[in-house]
Amino acid sequence: MKPWSQVVVSVAVAATALATLAVPAHAARRVTLPPVHARVDYQLGGGYTPPAGVTVVTRDMSERPARRTYGICYVNAFQSQGADARWWLTRHRTLVLRNAAGKPVHDPGWPDEMVLDTSTRAKRIALTGIVGAWFAGCAAKGYRAVEPDNLDSWTRSGGRLTLRENALYAAMLVARAHALGLAIAQKNDTDMLALHAMTKFDFAVTEECQVYAECEQYQRVYGRHVIEIEYADNGGLRGFRAACAARGTRISIVYRDRELVPRGTAGYVYAHC
Repeated sequence: MKPWSQVVVSVAVAATALATLAVPAHAARRVTLPPVHARVDYQLGGGYTPPAGVTVVTRDMSERPARRTYGICYVNAFQSQGADARWWLTRHRTLVLRNAAGKPVHDPGWPDEMVLDTSTRAKRIALTGIVGAWFAGCAAKGYRAVEPDNLDSWTRSGGRLTLRENALYAAMLVARAHALGLAIAQKNDTDMLALHAMTKFDFAVTEECQVYAECEQYQRVYGRHVIEIEYADNGGLRGFRAACAARGTRISIVYRDRELVPRGTAGYVYAHC
């Protein structure tokens, strides 16, 4: 799920991040993972006062974290945001994946998003400089963790990217997050679990693992450090209740509407185990 907000990043900030990309291992700060089995809210469609008892909230990087909660900052790290296509194509055109005709490769499920090119080390370093600046912005706002989305963009690349190339880029993002004192989540992509020793993500955020029978795979790698989101339009209440019965006493499970609209908006759905 992607937020609708527009991301604006200054070239100066990105350049600074590139200059500071190589962070010595000893410079990494202590990170704090989200509490296990916490009550979570997933607010990518717009921030609002969380329901009573919620202690962990995910919001888009353009927003500030919810007060008195553990904040997770959503960043679209492997694809462009729809509103930012011109920015990528004019400022960083070589970092956009191209097809055989030289046209940008788009996500078929989100056709306004372009896949970013992780195919070479130079491009991975450049992307980490840009996204690392966004991570720094999350840290400055007070977020405790980041959630880089579209880790599985390689599956939408038409064979132009590989699992390993995305994993190598992910490892750079993990190092950058840790240097900033941020925990970092693996967002979806069960194939990437086999490369956990390379990526070293801290916890998992998984969408619809109940529907696709993937939840145990995440738990085998991350134990109780898993946040599960199930959606009302896929699996519905029956699927959500099955998820709660299966593991609702061990991990965080939240039930939301697909568009993740703010409370008080038509279509809003929220429940937790």
